[in-house]
Amino acid sequence: RGLTPGMISFTDMEEQPNRPTWSKQIEFTLAGIGCAVGLGNIWRFPYLCYRSGGGAFLVPYLLMLFVLGIPLLHMELTVGQYTRRGPVHALAIVCPLFKGVGMASVAISFIMCTYYNLVITWALYYLFSSFQAPLPWQTCNNTWNTPNCTDHATNSSYSSTASQEFFKCVYPCGETRTGSQYQKKEHGYKHALYSDEIGTIRMELCLLLILAWILIYLCIFKGVKSTGKVVYFTALFPYVILIALLINNAQLPGALEGIKFFILPKWEKLLSLEVWVNAAAQIFNSIGIGFGSLMAMSSYNSFHNNVLKDTLTISIINSLTSILAGFVIFSAFGYMSYLQGIPVTDLAVDGPGLVYVVYPQAFANMPVAQLWAVLFFLMLLCLGLDSEFAMVEVLVTSLLDEFNQKLLQIFRWKELLVLAVCGAAFIIGIPCVMEGGIYVFQLMDHYTAIVSIMFLAFFEVIAICWIYGVKQLSSNLEEMTGKRPNVFFRACWLVIAPPLITVILIFSIIQFKPARYEDYVFPPWAQGIGWVIAMASIIWIPLAAFHTLWLLPGSFMQVIYLLFCFALSCIFTETNSSSSPVSNYLLG
Repeated sequence: RGLTPGMISFTDMEEQPNRPTWSKQIEFTLAGIGCAVGLGNIWRFPYLCYRSGGGAFLVPYLLMLFVLGIPLLHMELTVGQYTRRGPVHALAIVCPLFKGVGMASVAISFIMCTYYNLVITWALYYLFSSFQAPLPWQTCNNTWNTPNCTDHATNSSYSSTASQEFFKCVYPCGETRTGSQYQKKEHGYKHALYSDEIGTIRMELCLLLILAWILIYLCIFKGVKSTGKVVYFTALFPYVILIALLINNAQLPGALEGIKFFILPKWEKLLSLEVWVNAAAQIFNSIGIGFGSLMAMSSYNSFHNNVLKDTLTISIINSLTSILAGFVIFSAFGYMSYLQGIPVTDLAVDGPGLVYVVYPQAFANMPVAQLWAVLFFLMLLCLGLDSEFAMVEVLVTSLLDEFNQKLLQIFRWKELLVLAVCGAAFIIGIPCVMEGGIYVFQLMDHYTAIVSIMFLAFFEVIAICWIYGVKQLSSNLEEMTGKRPNVFFRACWLVIAPPLITVILIFSIIQFKPARYEDYVFPPWAQGIGWVIAMASIIWIPLAAFHTLWLLPGSFMQVIYLLFCFALSCIFTETNSSSSPVSNYLLG
């Protein structure tokens, strides 16, 4: 029969045979925390605080957590657990017209997992390099160092620190570049892109990328049975390291000044609309709304699991982790400002360089530098693994939901299917480990994480909150837990979240800037490739909607007219139930 919103029952959800569930509910909670807590908590949150007036950023950040992050996470977990499907089938069930939103979330997760694993590769590269004495970024006595290298902290534009040069040397290093040789090659990795060439494969990085994918495979090849065991370590270990680092950093000279900058607000920054939008976007991206990862994971919950408890646990711990990381990072900032003899506000801080340049530079001046470096990069590895296997799991879950029998006939075992997915992602990610790989990474991240996710999230919220409807979502939650959501959640779903997501989307479009890395602005052909990458996920939303409308009887104008009437009824009266003839026609 046609599946119309309001007509889904628990019996329908049980029709999928042999769907595994988490061995213990704590495993899903830890997996959800690991999925939400990632490298963005360690570098993007402190960077936004640094740029947005320190403690002043915490005001809009915490407000957005309660009006945007928690309600939308509650929405996604409810849909995933109730439908017991991955994002593609879940969205097709609750709103067939926007089933492309689920397809887009799978596409964006797969695209992201192909290049996000490079961050894990960097962590492995630094981790193995940390077992040397001295650390390779402690001195300028290496073959890759330039004449302008300095082994002490500096903020001069005419010289670079050993840690800055080591990060750049993650790609083409190992060759002496002094005098005229350096002037000619100019760090090699820049030469590759300035001449519009991507260069050759860096075998060290390629082998580490293979190792990273092996680790991912071992985490998820048995589905929730293996993932549930891994998260006990990968989700909890980073907190041990963060606390240890905070205790160590707090004893360093200048650390208190950095912490003061973090917690003492500059209230005038709150007058900037950009600060509020950045706070909302950080909550949004950190928790992972729209990626489909948590929706896929919640589909393996027991039907009567307490969704609200998991929602509050995951979202609040995610934000507390960001604040804890803020104390760790800003205490290191204070130490660096002490070494350089400049205010904290004058430090050069930006994105990934925060954890791969600034912090390693701080390690180089700490007692027992090798120990802290090993622990720090092992922590980054755990954070990256949690986020990565969650993205891969979205694709595996969706493929099994759609083609379970056919895929098992081809691969015979699910383990081989997971191996094929990891292998395909590795092959697509090979350009990221070539000499110009840092630019490939920057281009893909800019057009996926910034452009695509905002469009996807907008349509997901509209599909679930307005078209499927708060009334139906509340009924589903009551069927699972025996309690309807309170008025706060219903108000956020219906009134606050959709307009807020719209504002973020519009502001993202207005302030959009072409991709760049340091002083290199990507040429038009590269920008074109970036938009192709972005459209590879977004395009599924209109394609699926047109396909649904095309199959409906009646003329095109009749369909458009009824769609318009249906949209108005969803927004103002919530008459999107099985008794609505418009709903039956458009969504049945």
